[in-house]
Amino acid sequence: MKLRLKISMAVFILSFALLQGCSSKEQAKTEAPVQTQAEETSTITVVDCFDRKVEIQSPVKKIACGYAYTGHVAALLGRGDDIVAVVDGLKRDKVLTQMYPHIKDLPVPFSTGTINIEELLACDPDVVFLKTDTALNKSVTEKLDNLHIPYVVIDYFTMKEQLETISIMGMVLGEGERAQKYIDYYNNVIDSTQKITSSIPEEERVSVYHSVNEAVRTDAAGSFQDDWMEITGAINVSTSGELEISGDKTYATLEQIYVWNPDIIIANESGVPEYILTNDQWSSLRAVKNKDVYQIPNGVSRWGHPGSIETPLAILWTSNLLYPQYFEHIDMKKVTQVYYRDFFNIELSSDEVTQILNGKDMRELRTN
Repeated sequence: MKLRLKISMAVFILSFALLQGCSSKEQAKTEAPVQTQAEETSTITVVDCFDRKVEIQSPVKKIACGYAYTGHVAALLGRGDDIVAVVDGLKRDKVLTQMYPHIKDLPVPFSTGTINIEELLACDPDVVFLKTDTALNKSVTEKLDNLHIPYVVIDYFTMKEQLETISIMGMVLGEGERAQKYIDYYNNVIDSTQKITSSIPEEERVSVYHSVNEAVRTDAAGSFQDDWMEITGAINVSTSGELEISGDKTYATLEQIYVWNPDIIIANESGVPEYILTNDQWSSLRAVKNKDVYQIPNGVSRWGHPGSIETPLAILWTSNLLYPQYFEHIDMKKVTQVYYRDFFNIELSSDEVTQILNGKDMRELRTN
């Protein structure tokens, strides 16, 4: 498999293959009358998103998540109880912390691009999942190597790459079957949706402006959001315009948004739709005048966010919003209930499903 990473808008093609090492088994016995058997262990080898071969002792019991997305995937794979260290963002996801309350009390040794090694050591992790910005910090990775703490780089910029990260984490955590079940679901959503949207006539296509976190932050061509939104049949206006780049984020000016004058605006951050609908500077946009400004749902993560596990749900919700006449068969309440039951083992009430679909106040506010 090949995984392409884009760092500061540049493209690097990285190849990787997932390899499984041979198992070695040991047994140990205590004196009579009590007999115990040592847990079987093995060494597995995976190739991560930096094309690094990483050897990990299996089974992995303690997981450090230096990227919020990896915490969501660990929960998806049924390993949320084994998370011992997190980034601060994971503590703000209300559905996740309701499932795994201990996350709110976990240490946060990770900050942007760096790690408090002493704090991480105190957690005694069996594996650390890192994002690109931290993995590029040589002083951090050298310390991890010197301390023999295995780390696996997880990152993605397309749906295909996201599926590959789920496969990697499934192997690392010994949950390959659960990972494949989710991958099959994800691919089925892509295929079934694309089968419909590919036949929608051009004159019926809906133009969309996608706000990411901030009102004027949006999607660049070739981004992860551009990838999944293409499946929905949307005309993603920001991917054809001039954008301002700041690090790995892209911004549009309000003047440019007026040039696009989209039919619909969707926003993934709570409060942004209200801001857009009540701010005079936005008031003359077609979407605002027609009150076609919508909050994207928020469950374990913000659906369709660059670091979201719930991409399939974002595809279904957006397609249903834009083209209800083509997606009458999709009941988003039922889809949402089944999704969280099947993949997170939680039974949501009707009110809880409604709250997720509304997407408001589903994340704790930043404290700093």
